Amino acid sequence: MNEQAVRCYRHPDRETGIRCVRCERPICPECMVSASVGFQCPECVSSGSGTGHDPRATAARTVAGGVHTSDPRLVTKVLLGINIAIWIAVMATGDRLMDGLELFGRATLSDFGPLEGVAEGQWYRLLTAMFLHQQVMHIAFNMLSLWWLGPPLEAALGRVRYLALYLLAGLGGSALTYFVAAPNQPSLGASGAIFGLLGATAVLMRRLKYDMRPVIALLVLNLIFTFTWSNIAWEAHVGGLVVGTVVAYGMVHAPRGKRLLVQRLTCAAALLVIVAMVVVRTAQLA
Repeated sequence: MNEQAVRCYRHPDRETGIRCVRCERPICPECMVSASVGFQCPECVSSGSGTGHDPRATAARTVAGGVHTSDPRLVTKVLLGINIAIWIAVMATGDRLMDGLELFGRATLSDFGPLEGVAEGQWYRLLTAMFLHQQVMHIAFNMLSLWWLGPPLEAALGRVRYLALYLLAGLGGSALTYFVAAPNQPSLGASGAIFGLLGATAVLMRRLKYDMRPVIALLVLNLIFTFTWSNIAWEAHVGGLVVGTVVAYGMVHAPRGKRLLVQRLTCAAALLVIVAMVVVRTAQLA
């Protein structure tokens, strides 16, 4: 059994992002029985725990409460497309576009004159830097990681939660870079968001009681590279990892009765911390 894929408990050859709302066993579309909320497995229905068909139940729910979709890679594909499109644009236009999107703290000089940074009010750089790459190996490694880590998380969390996780992790990496790094140090890349997905994968695998050794080994290896290779913004990696892990934990461990409330509060708390870090650092650089 593939330890990184959720498979139907009755059909081990079929991957799925759907779980019985009562026993939480993974079920494929063939095994789903409509209930008043979500879907149930045949055993829960036949044992009398289920309520049978209910026409109000129209959508399957993922382990985090998201709606199951026919294409669990859609958001990942869109993110890939945005990253690649911006990389092509940078390669075509040169450093001017790069200077306008990358992350740095305070005003600095470039070949095109003075540039303003986050401290001067250009907070958008915290977001745009997440989609910015320059070297071929940089974007290749990040996009391969996104394609490997993204779809299982998107299937398990649902599209909206998955996108929120990705963006918050990336912003967390940008915020810690801005907070800790020298104000004239430029930073760019999706690495913060990718580390957030890696942390979320560890949380999800623990929630599903999978063998944690492979993902822990991968995480340790990536952290070793982070702190030993030159020209790597470790702040983005650590910030993304922490935020992604915390947000994912709130999403997959939220109690079913208050799931949406807990998930929203978790995301709001993460965003509040990010904003607070940016405000404090901006005051320091004033």
